[in-house]
Amino acid sequence: MSDRYLDFANSGIGHWLTGTLGLPQPVPIDRNPLRVAGSALVADPGGGRLGGLLERELERLGVPRRADGPVDALIVDATGCATVAATGELYRIFHESLRSVRPNGRIVLLAQDPDQAPGEEAAAIWRGLEGFVRSLAKEARKAIAAQLVYVPVEGEPALGSTLGFLLSGRSAYVSGQAIRVGVAAVGSANLQRIVLVTGASRGIGAAIAASFARSGAHVTGLDMPAAQDALAEQAGRLGGSALALDITAPDAPGRIVEDARAKGGYDVIVHNAGITRDKTIARMDADRWNSVMEVNLAAPMRVTAALLQAGQIRGGGRIVAVSSLSGIAGNVGQTNYALSKAGVIGWIQRLAREVAPAGITANAVAPGFIETRMTAAVPFTIREAGRRMNSMGQGGQPEDVAETIAWLAEPGSAGISGEIVRVCGQSLLGA
Repeated sequence: MSDRYLDFANSGIGHWLTGTLGLPQPVPIDRNPLRVAGSALVADPGGGRLGGLLERELERLGVPRRADGPVDALIVDATGCATVAATGELYRIFHESLRSVRPNGRIVLLAQDPDQAPGEEAAAIWRGLEGFVRSLAKEARKAIAAQLVYVPVEGEPALGSTLGFLLSGRSAYVSGQAIRVGVAAVGSANLQRIVLVTGASRGIGAAIAASFARSGAHVTGLDMPAAQDALAEQAGRLGGSALALDITAPDAPGRIVEDARAKGGYDVIVHNAGITRDKTIARMDADRWNSVMEVNLAAPMRVTAALLQAGQIRGGGRIVAVSSLSGIAGNVGQTNYALSKAGVIGWIQRLAREVAPAGITANAVAPGFIETRMTAAVPFTIREAGRRMNSMGQGGQPEDVAETIAWLAEPGSAGISGEIVRVCGQSLLGA
């Protein structure tokens, strides 16, 4: 769906008028998945330990380093910043360099995990960088995304996959996030990954399926029997397969296990299927409550448990679930939906610990306002509010969610588990 305000604000007279009136002036987002930062300024406030690793990874990505001038990325190794006094140098770097980042640029701040801090001051500073980055992301504007990446205090973190994602057009609508990366560096070695995507027939699910298919994966698209024709068309187009069933049906876990077994097991499971049945709780009937809880939370947990028990998620596998900003910030008329999506977060964080011994990771993404057929039906004023109430000043696209899920599912993302990544353009709502 077209965004007329975005188009107007970037026209000649529109840019002048919105500037004169002090209205938002969102910059069109460059989502080209093949675009990687053309240049980077790498800075160290002092005592950073990742200089050599960053140099190797930037060389691998083909991103040249510059000492000054306009750049596409500003990368700051703050792993040595552990005292209040040391933040002065951090201030200096961003004070002098923030304006040099081009529109659609990237800011990546690296710090050590506050849960592993040796003392109170270090813990305070490292945790404080989350507030710093979120504020920085709001100040940067110009479709610039800023992220904080936490690394372990000891060991070489597996940064390759994450840097590749954060410095590319794939992460265009992800901003203001704190992402923990571990030291694990290996994932599935299968030549063709087998991927299950639920709710795959349209919208975000269709974009997820297409993203995996482009990378060479065999995608099994799952959706309701009513979507059988759309699934069959998709399977033919993507070279995958279709599984038409109601994921809440009693026999659904068994049928999914059978499909996995026939394919030699799944490498990736993406729980995308979800519904809304909105009403304020005082007006909500029990069917609305129960259907949302079943589809959004109970069914994904049952299916995953069945696959794990049957050994049909292969070693080095990936589980990614779609939560929602509503599960973080809440929303009027969505007590059922918010509980189910917040429940996804709690489930994934616990599941990540349970599957770790098998080399399996579990993560979730929490989309904000994404331009889909569903949001196109939202009343104009509410739709405009959803588009503008984020640092990017515009709505996201299904491919923004799909590319984030694809990154979390990469073999090189084995060091990321238990994370909840918001795909919301840094929404002004929620934590």
